[in-house]
Amino acid sequence: MSISEIACSYAALILHDDGIPVTAEKIAKLVDAANVTVESYWPGLFAKLCEKRNIEDLITNVGSGGGGGAAVAVAAPSGGDAGGAAAAAAPAAEEKKEEKEESDDDMGFSLFD
Repeated sequence: MSISEIACSYAALILHDDGIPVTAEKIAKLVDAANVTVESYWPGLFAKLCEKRNIEDLITNVGSGGGGGAAVAVAAPSGGDAGGAAAAAAPAAEEKKEEKEESDDDMGFSLFD
């Protein structure tokens, strides 16, 4: 991501957060106030994006596209001791890591053979 894109993204978020309509002129004004030089087409592109999409949806769905890794859910006990569930999850992660290291040794060769 270029500096121009980042500056326009932040400007659009600032405008949205303050409840000000996001326009190309206002994005350009904020970017200029921050002493950042951007190509003249960036503020217009970001303003068009903000017109067509709900910014709240963009913020809440960051990274939701594409396939992700499998999530591991740990049920907390209803007794109120959630620290025990977190402690139980940590050794499980360590066991998986150790298994992977051991599988590397089973390949039949080493770095110094």
